[in-house]
Amino acid sequence: MPACARAPLRLLADQFFETRDRIDQLTKIIRLEAASSDTAKRLQTIPGIRPITATALAATLPDVTGFRSSRDLSAWLGLTPKPHSSGGREKLGRISKMGNRYLRRLLYLGAMGVITSRRRGQPGEDWLWRLLQRKTAKQAAIALANRMARIVWALLRNGTEYRGARAA
Repeated sequence: MPACARAPLRLLADQFFETRDRIDQLTKIIRLEAASSDTAKRLQTIPGIRPITATALAATLPDVTGFRSSRDLSAWLGLTPKPHSSGGREKLGRISKMGNRYLRRLLYLGAMGVITSRRRGQPGEDWLWRLLQRKTAKQAAIALANRMARIVWALLRNGTEYRGARAA
């Protein structure tokens, strides 16, 4: 490597390592906050919601009793489809993408993680597996993120923890 290129590359490498260390420090702070917050602990019981998402939801969401239903929270986040209705026939379009883009992205990424782990497992007859059989992974992730937002509403409203679906 030429000597004139070493100094600028060294600066870039130092910036990279410094940024990585800062990110690690912030991640530790977020994990400590998630461990000390009752709300964040309850939210982490939902599959796909980890400390960063839980603390972001706990810090950003308004009082959920202001939402009439779980669909209202999901719509507030921009995870519900836009309705296009005419002549009594209802057709649902793409998601509205209104609301907090960061929270919507965190829920989507958590949903993609759940889908990835679900695909590695055995075929089943649960809701997610049936959805993956007829939709793309990204469409299923939006549907799962919508469902996760509705579960968040229920947990925060009732003050309970998530209990997975029971086997029949």
